[in-house]
Amino acid sequence: MADAFGDELFSVFQDDSTNEAGTKKDQEKGKWKGPPGSADKAGKHFDGKLPTESTNSGKNKRDTDFEGTDEPIFGKKPRIEETIAEDLRYAIALALREKQRVIFTSPIKALSNQKYREMYEEFQDVGLMTGDVTINPTASCLVMTTEPCHVIYTDYRPTPLQHYIFPAGGDGLHLVVDENGDFREDNFNTAMQVLRDAGDLAKGDQKGRKGGTKGPSNVFKIVKMIMERNFQPVIIFSFSKKDCEAYALQMTKLDFNTDEEKKMVEEVFSNAIDCLSDEDKKLPQALFATETFAMGINMPARTVLFTNARKFDGKDFRWISSGEYIQMSGRAGRRGMDDRGIVILMVDEKMSPTVGKQLLKGSADPLNSAFHLTYNMVLNLLRVEEINPEYMLEKSFYQFQHYRAIPGVVEKVKNSEQQYNKIVIPNEESVVIYYKIRQQLAKLGKEIEEYIHKPKYCLPFLQPGRLVKVKNEGDDFGWGVVVNFSKKSNVKPNSGELDPLYVVEVLLRCSKESLKNSATEAAKPAKPDEKGEMQVVPVLVHLLSAISSVRLYIPKDLRPVDNRQSVLKSIQEVQKRFPDGIPLLDPIDDMGIQDQGLKKVIQKVEAFEHRMYSHPLHNDPNLETVYTLCEKKAQIAIDIKSAKRELKKARTVLQMDELKCRKRVLRRLGFATSSDVIEMKGRVACEISSADELLLTEMMFNGLFNDLSAEQATALLSCFVFQENSSEMPKLTEQLAGPLRQMQECAKRIAKVSAEAKLEIDEETYLSSFKPHLMDVVYTWATGATFAHICKMTDVFEGSIIRCMRRLEELLRQMCQAAKAIGNTELENKFAEGITKIKRDIVFAASLYL
Repeated sequence: MADAFGDELFSVFQDDSTNEAGTKKDQEKGKWKGPPGSADKAGKHFDGKLPTESTNSGKNKRDTDFEGTDEPIFGKKPRIEETIAEDLRYAIALALREKQRVIFTSPIKALSNQKYREMYEEFQDVGLMTGDVTINPTASCLVMTTEPCHVIYTDYRPTPLQHYIFPAGGDGLHLVVDENGDFREDNFNTAMQVLRDAGDLAKGDQKGRKGGTKGPSNVFKIVKMIMERNFQPVIIFSFSKKDCEAYALQMTKLDFNTDEEKKMVEEVFSNAIDCLSDEDKKLPQALFATETFAMGINMPARTVLFTNARKFDGKDFRWISSGEYIQMSGRAGRRGMDDRGIVILMVDEKMSPTVGKQLLKGSADPLNSAFHLTYNMVLNLLRVEEINPEYMLEKSFYQFQHYRAIPGVVEKVKNSEQQYNKIVIPNEESVVIYYKIRQQLAKLGKEIEEYIHKPKYCLPFLQPGRLVKVKNEGDDFGWGVVVNFSKKSNVKPNSGELDPLYVVEVLLRCSKESLKNSATEAAKPAKPDEKGEMQVVPVLVHLLSAISSVRLYIPKDLRPVDNRQSVLKSIQEVQKRFPDGIPLLDPIDDMGIQDQGLKKVIQKVEAFEHRMYSHPLHNDPNLETVYTLCEKKAQIAIDIKSAKRELKKARTVLQMDELKCRKRVLRRLGFATSSDVIEMKGRVACEISSADELLLTEMMFNGLFNDLSAEQATALLSCFVFQENSSEMPKLTEQLAGPLRQMQECAKRIAKVSAEAKLEIDEETYLSSFKPHLMDVVYTWATGATFAHICKMTDVFEGSIIRCMRRLEELLRQMCQAAKAIGNTELENKFAEGITKIKRDIVFAASLYL
């Protein structure tokens, strides 16, 4: 197999490892004692002295590193990362010496956390502000997460990457993008062919009953090969927490470390575990990393392995974007250590060649502003005299991007109008009337299809041999023959409920080229002048554009090509027998659909058909020519309208209407006056930024928290910070269910006021955003239960529980400040007590970043 994991590929990798084996870096392995001065840095306070150049300028940098000097080295040629780190330390030290405050920003929380720890070791007077946690916000040096203002980037990569595909059911890897960035089309097609020929094996690892896999997984085999060939360290990205856990358990069968390394790991692990209580020590100790790990944590590797390319984004399953793939695969290849990095992508039958190519050959995601209005932002801007929300909107990067698009949209409108004026149609008025009649008929035809596609109506008629017409957007396959159909479960977005999905296996005439390079889901129809090949293709019910009353005999065994091609001859014979079109099932007479709505649609169809047949253009010999011109002109007119709307939008300040609506809501709820002066409610809401500030403020002023215990209040607040889906809704006791009902009533009032203020809001969606799934868990934890006990109360992952608790602690601190703003000491103490009750044990143990 060319470029697969055969002897040829191994020899290439062996050359790499041989070259590296003799380097000074490997020879000195084990001698490194940490960064300069690392032994002395922990807990060191900044003394006002700036880092200076070392007097050891004549020595080799590696030697000075090993000697453990306290001074950073300047004037050499260190790696770029080292230069940036040293410059950063120098800039911070300089600012602190001059009694200035420093703010270090990063685009993600993970990187902020890492930099906070590094800077805290160096300077001590350091704070952290992210979406999850705030530590020492008044510190002289503050690390925080924010949107970037200026971005410096380059396409140059010092350590090139090689991208491989592992097709499920195959026995090796296929090099699809080489170290020069060239896409290997032939290797990619070979990998797709392996996937197509693999049959059931193309589905990937078969899941066992208890979540694992039946036998060693493909991931296990690949990791074992990576370790044997010395391609480690390796990062494995899995987009499922369950799969991540299953793969991690399988890896325990492999021995990664030497005896000396095992002792070091045991020492680090023991030191971390000693910080826990005796009860928490009994818990399984594991570190899980999501794809955020790829964004900033300093953890380079030689190899990156993707177990899948599909992820759940909170609404639906989708393929990862090329930008996400570039970001994660970029962890492969350590500068100065590896000649090249290795990226392995595991694919199964679900991936089509089109998706695969887009993923591997695509470019990075564009940098687009995620700026959006919040009530907290509006209220805080109204408090400042020198600035207002309108000014902020106009000067935002979000608005700048839309202003920048104006010249392109103007040019688009101009070109479209020129094309529109060039098209001249004889007797245009009459042609347009005929065109509109045909368009109405097409629209009504779609409505009839919607009735026919309902499973209760169509499934009884999808017997083997039934002729059906298949159309997938622009791909018209024409007539095919039903072989079978199956029912699959599909998770509804947002609700998490199972929605049955029906897939029909249809024998269709396909392009040989599309079958050669892909799984059958990506098959394309054969061209008119092409013989094509009959192939069984899985088709969703809604892609059946017509169901015929004709059924054909089909051979029992469709594996031989001749048997499949014989069905094509039968279809062609039927088409000859019915020159005016193959007869269709009548939705009322044949399928028995008695829906009154369908009958009305059919009456409209009959009326429009009468108008069409009586129109003078219907029998005109030039009908198709003038109709095509009219269709083209109508499409250009639609494009012009769309471009003008886009231009109007680009010229106006975006989100201005939303700002007006939000101000209206604030006035009606008493957060601000008609002249935009902040009231007491508004000042309280300004203190809350990590949850719904309007609802929480309303709850405080309505006295909802007054009669609750600290445990009840804490449990109720968990609804605001827990955002994940759970299949189990807890059975709440009245002491929790009562406050929850009161909170929901308050939320309904806010939703009603928002709707009256013309703000787009769906009451049901708004209410469902407050999730009570962990209320009983948080309440039990606040009463002193162990972490092991609360984990048994829910199916939510342990990591999600900890994340909820940490975000809850941040919200409780903000609620303390809000209570302080209205002078309610009793309420302030209650929230402070809630912090004390949840902030303990393993939930708030320090993170272990190595």
